[in-house]
Amino acid sequence: MDPTTLSLIQLGIVFFALGFLGRLAGRIGMSPVPLYLLGGLAFGDGGFVHLGGIDGFAHIASEIGVILLLLMLGLEYTAKELVTGLKQSWMAGVVDIVLNMLPGAAVALILGWGPVGALVMAGITYSSSSGIIAKVLGDLGRLGNRETPVVLAILVFEDLAMAAYLPILTAVLAGVSFLGGLTAVGISLLVITVVLVGALRYGHVVSNILDSPDRESFLLKLLGAALLVAGVASAMQVSAAVGAFLLGIAISGGTAENATRVLEPLRDLFAAMFFVLFGLNTDPRTIPPVLGVALLLALVTALTKVATGWWAAQRQGIGIPGRARAGAALIARGEFSIVIAGLAVASGAVPEELAALATTYVLIMAVSGPVAARYVEPLMRLIQGKKLEPAI
Repeated sequence: MDPTTLSLIQLGIVFFALGFLGRLAGRIGMSPVPLYLLGGLAFGDGGFVHLGGIDGFAHIASEIGVILLLLMLGLEYTAKELVTGLKQSWMAGVVDIVLNMLPGAAVALILGWGPVGALVMAGITYSSSSGIIAKVLGDLGRLGNRETPVVLAILVFEDLAMAAYLPILTAVLAGVSFLGGLTAVGISLLVITVVLVGALRYGHVVSNILDSPDRESFLLKLLGAALLVAGVASAMQVSAAVGAFLLGIAISGGTAENATRVLEPLRDLFAAMFFVLFGLNTDPRTIPPVLGVALLLALVTALTKVATGWWAAQRQGIGIPGRARAGAALIARGEFSIVIAGLAVASGAVPEELAALATTYVLIMAVSGPVAARYVEPLMRLIQGKKLEPAI
């Protein structure tokens, strides 16, 4: 069969199946993300049906999905709100680094993977998935909640930390000098600073350039700007997701509101492919040998993320339900963790078992994170209700 014809048929099957999974998620009152991930697992290598004809499209579509997720997340906030949030939550960012890097590093050292393996696993367990969290917050209608700016501030701090971590990791894996690693870090931080200052001072100019009364023209300019900024950011050793997020906060006022309405269908389409691709790249046969370690690591780092979000929200005077929601929202890991594992294994500096452990761990966290975010509030209400009951 012609490759293009095969790809069209397989894409049709995937989108049709995703539609049913999304409908099922809506009926049971949860985010569709876990079902999308499991659907990808079923269609990937080692799954029930291997759909190899969609790999090329799925890869680029998933990249666009993450960019749109973070762009629309940025549209919800202004540059001033972001800077204020970072000033208020930088201590939470430091606590996040300590609590969530140590478990991964410890597991690597216990398994005998050495200092390089420890550095790799520390990054894998540290960074929450901005893509998954953005999708879940939107699905659950929590973008306007009091604790959401705290969650976003921690996510942005993590992305900034990744802007420093990834060049260092790349330098270590490639055997580049310490000075070369510091130079890459300096470039990353300089780019972020320049873009953030530009968003603060010239955000209205960006909005005027992109705005258009014609819906089609507006959509094309928005999408083009998002991809361009993300690509330039990636070329400058900064996360493409960070670039898209910063563009989003630079767009303000009525332009931001119109952009949200225009981009929402595209975001849902491409974001679904991001989650499917993650499942497609996971071979279920690699999971059993490392499942025990992955489950233990997942439990520990879920608790440390909850502790981070709880503490950060508490410092902002947010009540117990909001603290619990903030902590649960941060549990999911995703894109950064997979990128880190891929870089490490491709370099040959760590054993291949690390990739299996990282993939299994991230899959567990990517599925359990949205579930925890959905059910933490009813659980807290149940616990508080029991505390209020008179003793018998």
